[in-house]
Amino acid sequence: MSYRERVTIEINKPELEALIQERLQSGAFRNVEDVLMHALNADVTGLKPPSAIENKTLVQLFAESPFKGMSLDFERFPDTWPPTAP
Repeated sequence: MSYRERVTIEINKPELEALIQERLQSGAFRNVEDVLMHALNADVTGLKPPSAIENKTLVQLFAESPFKGMSLDFERFPDTWPPTAP
């Protein structure tokens, strides 16, 4: 099939159509073709498009972290610079 040929895809599940519309409204994708291309490539690469990450706040990124819910200790150790005199 050449690049100029068109294919019509019929979507029968409202939840799938809603997901596509959600992706389009996020601004991460320009059109339905971009959404589909990302979905098909995600199985291979597992990567999100950069624009999807750029449109999120730091709070959203941390909330979606794979480390969410883990008991991690982020206590800061005292600085050692400048060194103290003995």
